[in-house]
Amino acid sequence: MRSIRIPQDRVGTIIGVKGTTKRMLQKRSGISMDIDAEEGIVDIKDDADSADPLMALKLIDVVKAIGRGFNPEKSMRLFEEDEYLDIVDLKDIVGSKSNQLERIRGRLIGKNGKTREIIEELTGVYMTIYGNTVALIGNSVSLPVAKHAIELILNGSEHSTVYHYLEGQRPKLRIAEMGFDL
Repeated sequence: MRSIRIPQDRVGTIIGVKGTTKRMLQKRSGISMDIDAEEGIVDIKDDADSADPLMALKLIDVVKAIGRGFNPEKSMRLFEEDEYLDIVDLKDIVGSKSNQLERIRGRLIGKNGKTREIIEELTGVYMTIYGNTVALIGNSVSLPVAKHAIELILNGSEHSTVYHYLEGQRPKLRIAEMGFDL
């Protein structure tokens, strides 16, 4: 059995209305879960001999993704082949000063969500900014491109520089979408 702690305000999202999300995750993975709503702890019961170890790891990532602010539908993408979750802790980059964290979150989101939207649109990666983290869901080609764009922003690059970088990566991403190896 593996346990994951998620933020208290995300427990309801994992459970879903009348337990629908929890049942959907259990059905898709074939692995049962116990959720302690008081503590925000999700126990994944992958001890059974019939449990697929890879599916257990995917379920852990799905639960983490929901805990980091993704909706369950977007998180379910992690059950697919070649889809991964990457979480960047902003405190590792800017320290724990709240005004710096707020500023950097604002730069990542952009005016009216424009920067986040452009990163998602040009890479095909899902992105959330929740608390002190940025979480990404994407494949092995698009995820590193989106993460590099985020690192550019975190290191102070102009937004136009980041957009130019993303535009330059579009041919590579299109080729990968068609299923060709790079």
